[in-house]
Amino acid sequence: MKFGKTAGIVVFALCVPAIQGCVGVAATGTAAGAVATQDRRTTGTIVDDGIIELKVRAAIQADETLANQTHVNVTSFNGIVLLTGEAPGESLRSRVVEIARGIPKVRSVQSEIALQAPSSLLARTGDSVVTGKVKAALLANDALRGFRVKVVTERGTVYLMGLLRQAEANRATDIARRVAGVQRVVKVLEYIQ
Repeated sequence: MKFGKTAGIVVFALCVPAIQGCVGVAATGTAAGAVATQDRRTTGTIVDDGIIELKVRAAIQADETLANQTHVNVTSFNGIVLLTGEAPGESLRSRVVEIARGIPKVRSVQSEIALQAPSSLLARTGDSVVTGKVKAALLANDALRGFRVKVVTERGTVYLMGLLRQAEANRATDIARRVAGVQRVVKVLEYIQ
């Protein structure tokens, strides 16, 4: 019974932010509509990506060894799952990848999980600051309209996700590279015409 209760708490804890986000979107329909028009994914795909992230995170947390020994971030964009973070061994990293591959509607998985001990809270905070700076720089570019690009930072490496034209991808990459604190930029993009 303890596992069932713990799993229920984990799922509830993961769903609360999503539910709160839905309330906020409902309350600010105009703003949400403006953002949704900039995202090239369908509304259904946006929802699917959120569900994929929740399911992968919940499955990792349900595995006691993974929950205690790894630090994994899960980001899904258009069914492509990006796994970042750290795992102290190949078997743990492989287990996370297999979990992600087993989730419905996942089209592919890109593992960028480093084989090392989990990063410190200070390092993660620094990565969050870099992510914020990159997002701000992308949003400041009128031609790009930054919220088409999902930004993830791990250990100074910035990952860009989205559905972009080649010129947009090049511009986004150039902007991200110029941000202080960015050590490397990795494109996890799908190119459109």
